[in-house]
Amino acid sequence: MVNEAVVSETLGSKRVVDSRVTLHQLMNPVDANALGNVHGGVILKVADEAAAICAMRHARRPCVTVAIDSVSFHSPVHVGELLALTAALTYVGRTSMEVRVQVHAENPISGVVTHTNSAYFVFVALDAQGLATGVPALELETEEQRVAFAEGQARQSARLLRARR
Repeated sequence: MVNEAVVSETLGSKRVVDSRVTLHQLMNPVDANALGNVHGGVILKVADEAAAICAMRHARRPCVTVAIDSVSFHSPVHVGELLALTAALTYVGRTSMEVRVQVHAENPISGVVTHTNSAYFVFVALDAQGLATGVPALELETEEQRVAFAEGQARQSARLLRARR
């Protein structure tokens, strides 16, 4: 087993803000269902991309999605609205990273912004052979980040327990 302190010492640490991602994308008719709402799958695809960019910025390596926690859509996104996503690391283990993505829809004419959903994406960094590899530790600068990290650590423990069943 690899000592996490040694991995952290070798790879250093990075701040949450160093990998934070904000992504905006206009939703077009090709993204919609028959009701004029954007398909949930389209929103999840863009959210996964934002989360992946965040994970790769942190690891400075290719990263793959290994899990997406439960996603509930609170309000629809309509054609013509701007999808605004913010992705930030909440937890980092030895090789895995949890990224929270918050999704909002903005009407660019009226300026009305609505929260549509949030989700946690889990990534693993890969080495040149495609195997899981260590990532830098997460430098926690605020109490909010420390709380998010502890909650992420609990979610990761629960994921690992479920995976063993």
